[in-house]
Amino acid sequence: MRPPRVLTTLAAGLGLLLGAVTAPPAHAGDGAAAPAQWRSYWVDAFNPGVYTPAQVATLVEDALDVNANVLIVQTARRYDCFCNNALYPRTDAAIAPEPYDPLEEVIRQGHAAGLQVHAWVNVNTMWNSTTPPRSPDHVFNRHGPGATGADRWLNKKADGQELVGANAYVDPGHPAAVDYIVRGVRSIVRHYDVDGVNLDYVRYPDGSSTTTHSDWGYNDVSVARFQRATGRTDVPLPSDAAWSDWRRSQVTQLVRRIYLGVWEADPRVRLSMDAVTYGHGPQAVGGWRATRTYAEVLQDWAGWLDEGIMDTVVTMNYKRNWNPDQALMFSEWSEFLADHQGERQAVNGPALYLNGVADSLSQLREALRPSAAGNTAAGWSGYSYAGPSKDAAANGPAVERDKLVQALTRGEDAPFRDEAAVPGMPWRTAPRDGHVTGRLALRGGGPLDQVPLTLAPLTGGGERTVRLSDGSGWFGFAHVEPGVYLLTPSLPDGVTGAPATVVRVTKGGVAKAVFPPFREVP
Repeated sequence: MRPPRVLTTLAAGLGLLLGAVTAPPAHAGDGAAAPAQWRSYWVDAFNPGVYTPAQVATLVEDALDVNANVLIVQTARRYDCFCNNALYPRTDAAIAPEPYDPLEEVIRQGHAAGLQVHAWVNVNTMWNSTTPPRSPDHVFNRHGPGATGADRWLNKKADGQELVGANAYVDPGHPAAVDYIVRGVRSIVRHYDVDGVNLDYVRYPDGSSTTTHSDWGYNDVSVARFQRATGRTDVPLPSDAAWSDWRRSQVTQLVRRIYLGVWEADPRVRLSMDAVTYGHGPQAVGGWRATRTYAEVLQDWAGWLDEGIMDTVVTMNYKRNWNPDQALMFSEWSEFLADHQGERQAVNGPALYLNGVADSLSQLREALRPSAAGNTAAGWSGYSYAGPSKDAAANGPAVERDKLVQALTRGEDAPFRDEAAVPGMPWRTAPRDGHVTGRLALRGGGPLDQVPLTLAPLTGGGERTVRLSDGSGWFGFAHVEPGVYLLTPSLPDGVTGAPATVVRVTKGGVAKAVFPPFREVP
């Protein structure tokens, strides 16, 4: 068994202090610092990997063997938690009995070995079994098929369908569901020493009738909110452009709220997400807005990078290297993500389970190759630890995982021959800007929904920005230049109150904009 990398690094440091001749860590080169490159396994919770402390020990050793530096560990799977101390109820899966806490154990063993641990949270997938969860507090039991009225959070298709087989989804246009999601993520950050939170399924579901729009989003509460925002009385068609934009904005607002909520809870914690890359890349279909990602599942992850409300996009670039058309798709998306990182990071995430080890090695080399513009992805994430190759069913995961280790780390030209450090986040560790959050509420506590707010600089070099409040009245502005700003809501007819407030933005801070409760005029 190789020694944990933190111990080998410590030993090397002590040797320098004591003047002793100490062997450097494995593949440390000529004493140079490890290069910055993200390397991770996705560790799903539908398969063994974190069910017992012994499985966690094996997982950590396997990650070290491939010179990984991050574990993306599925924590909130279907609103059930592989943890004991979060808002989500403890999972019914066959994990070791309490007091065993899978997330806490992965953090304990992973950190001791020098690995970062990121809690993987499925955002909009409610449940996927004909047997309901045991906990009466589970969202499926409280807000699923048995709930009525506004208590029903289920996403719904235009034809009224809510369940796809046993799969149930949450509608991101439902304010109460959004509140729960944000509180659930914050509860993990508050109670666990995680290095990051990884959002999965932060989008609308698959299974639409075309690739140009989504058939989902027809929860009664969501449709009513859209009608109030637009003054319309009809139920929009799935192809309605305004309806698509509105639904897409619900996902973006949810991401913005999670991002700023995580920043408030612990600004050191990285927010990442699993990005859809369906079909051919933007350069082949007419641009980003013509992709299935943007149009069909309403996930604007390129826009989130631009706004800076996502630290790291981990693309689910799941393509078969042995299929020429899919290999082309892989190349197109690899080029786009490398070129669209801006001041943030994009990690290329191939599907190990769809490829043999040789094809996965080929995809890894391409994933880390500079684009035509000279840009390189921030790193690599393999999906998944449980399925290390398409031959795992025949040969066993451990055998195929060992083949992957040999291919990726052995030999002079092996891409992961040397260890690497997780890329830093200077926008978090040395911020140049700050943020603004707040709520708009009526007397009596009711929210002011979908109210435009304009943030205009009074001092400093900031820009004029407009954002909308969400269904709970929350609003947020991310990455605002330091200075003093006037924040002005455009109140709807029949509502009066403070016309504006002043906020002071500081580097790294979250300024709280406070408005007295507004009053409805008869």
